[in-house]
Amino acid sequence: MTPMNSSQSINRTQRILAFIERTGNRLPDPAVLFIALLLIVWMLSFLFSFIEWAVIDPRTGEPLRVVNQLSGTSLTAFMSAVVKNFAHFHPIGVVLVAMLGIGVAEYTGFINSALRAMLRVTAQWLLTPMIILVGIVSHTAADAGYVMVIPLGGVIFYAAGRHPLAGIAAAFAGVSGGFSANFIPSAIDPLLQGITQSGAQILDSSITLNPLNNFFFTASSSLLIITLGWLITDKYVEPRLKDNPLDGDIEETQSMEALSEAESRGLKSAMVALLAGIVILVITAWPENSAWRGAGGSLTELGAPLMSSIVSLIFLLFLFPAVVYGIRAGTVTSSKDIIDGMSKTMETMAYYLVIMFFIAQFIYAFGQSNLGVLMALEGANALQALGLPSALTITGIVILTGLLNLFVGSASAKWALLAPIFVPMLMELGISPDLTQAAYRIGDSTTNIITPLMPYFPLVVVYCQRYIKNTGIGTVTAMMLPYSVTFIICWTIFLLLYWGSGLPLGLQSSYSYGG
Repeated sequence: MTPMNSSQSINRTQRILAFIERTGNRLPDPAVLFIALLLIVWMLSFLFSFIEWAVIDPRTGEPLRVVNQLSGTSLTAFMSAVVKNFAHFHPIGVVLVAMLGIGVAEYTGFINSALRAMLRVTAQWLLTPMIILVGIVSHTAADAGYVMVIPLGGVIFYAAGRHPLAGIAAAFAGVSGGFSANFIPSAIDPLLQGITQSGAQILDSSITLNPLNNFFFTASSSLLIITLGWLITDKYVEPRLKDNPLDGDIEETQSMEALSEAESRGLKSAMVALLAGIVILVITAWPENSAWRGAGGSLTELGAPLMSSIVSLIFLLFLFPAVVYGIRAGTVTSSKDIIDGMSKTMETMAYYLVIMFFIAQFIYAFGQSNLGVLMALEGANALQALGLPSALTITGIVILTGLLNLFVGSASAKWALLAPIFVPMLMELGISPDLTQAAYRIGDSTTNIITPLMPYFPLVVVYCQRYIKNTGIGTVTAMMLPYSVTFIICWTIFLLLYWGSGLPLGLQSSYSYGG
């Protein structure tokens, strides 16, 4: 038998991805897809509500029951909550408020001029790692990367003469696929640590964990994600996209031509305004008694006003420089121009809002039914029953979390269900809660970028449609699958090697638990 060479392997992979893309794009429109998923949840909840499940719900300490969403009580509750589900759906506010400021920055030409100036002094071969790095750092600002970094990835690549969807893919990989990799602590660190500690105290009431118990590992992981994302984008994803012609509504001004005198004047003034805004923020946040700090005195702790104001700050830090740019460059002649910029951006978000309406209803019904809880608990119990060696158990947690993440997106909600099972179970095997949490974070990150059930996934489809109108779920899934598979395999191996080397996971962390 003739061994398969590398070109045959690549061709087979390309055929598989092409099949995934074609199949995915044959799915109904995302809005219709979520209507269908809502109906499926209703039917499954009806069928499973008749079954007595043996698993214990960690939230109540009682046997889990699937709640029939077709009962009169559930249907009337659903109808009463439709407006609230949509109006209070977190991603909608994040996206729309941030896009108001970004829209003005695009409309006045501020973003275009800033990118052209940057590209004239940045080597093209550094664009990919730079975008992934910015995506990773954006985790500090919660969900801001989805509305700020990902669309800019496409704009930067297009302006540099590269395929814009490759830029969107690289940014999406950094923002979402590498969600648990970061050089800078963020609010997710203490949030997960608190859940992990509660799970550990089921077995050891005296145990306490440091909020940065995974920091050294997640910081080191940033280098891994940047390197892998860089290679996948430049060597695989972008070459595969080269035959996809652009047919979207693309601004012709996105080019590498030199800035005009008016544009240069506007950009200089806008950068001064941006710097002034940042300086004011730093000065007001620096004092120990700053109103930006949380109850614990930290700027980055959960609930700190600074963390809660990230989206508002993005809005202002784009809006003010954009207005200054427009006035100085001559693209803004009245206040109406600013409102027109916001209005034009909101017009492009109409399709996204329709999809979000149905996603919000699906997520509500899915949560109320307890089907997600059932999947998580049954999966955890199955892994526990296997009784695998420590390294394989850690790998199993990564894989199980990655699979569950395709259906249950929230990192904290999913960990709140799994931590009371995984953490004590692995402590019994001599594995520390710090290591268990690190394994969970890998699985929770790597499959974000391939599941349409992730609330920001449709937004990425909308970004891609600016350049290729017929972009669908299949296109984005096939584009991101190489990142997801590579990340989950290499990141898991990296964790096992990191563990074997004895390097510290984070502050006051350990690998073993001695009881």
